[in-house]
Amino acid sequence: MVLFQLERASPSPVEESWRRLTDWPRHAAVVPLTRVTVRTPPPTGEGTVFVARSGAGPLFFDDPMEVVTWRPPRDGGAGRCRLVKRGTFVTGWAEIEVRAVAGGGSRVLWREDLNVRWLPRFFDRPLGWAGRWMFGRAVEGLLRPASPRS
Repeated sequence: MVLFQLERASPSPVEESWRRLTDWPRHAAVVPLTRVTVRTPPPTGEGTVFVARSGAGPLFFDDPMEVVTWRPPRDGGAGRCRLVKRGTFVTGWAEIEVRAVAGGGSRVLWREDLNVRWLPRFFDRPLGWAGRWMFGRAVEGLLRPASPRS
């Protein structure tokens, strides 16, 4: 089990950063070799289930997640979302918190408890480094405005 957190700043208002981070299908655009399918009807809220399928060809795994806490930002206040990973290979949870910062913009705190079944504890430290790097890049990508399509 690996527990880590990362912080990122965004010039976007808290509501926009929240929207970008909780647009589940958009995660596939920033995580290589991954597709995201939302299994429950909109809008997103507690009980929403989605699956990230990662891999290529016959080598893939599903990472089903359920939203168990859903508190969108209101009136400039903080937003908080907690996901529980319900897979057979990857388990744990993730929390996304988005707060407004003085002078405009927002700050994101991403906490992750990551467990890869059957992976010996010896690999916890490298898994933590890889998780911080991968999720850090994903958060940065999600916070960037979507590029206009040609």
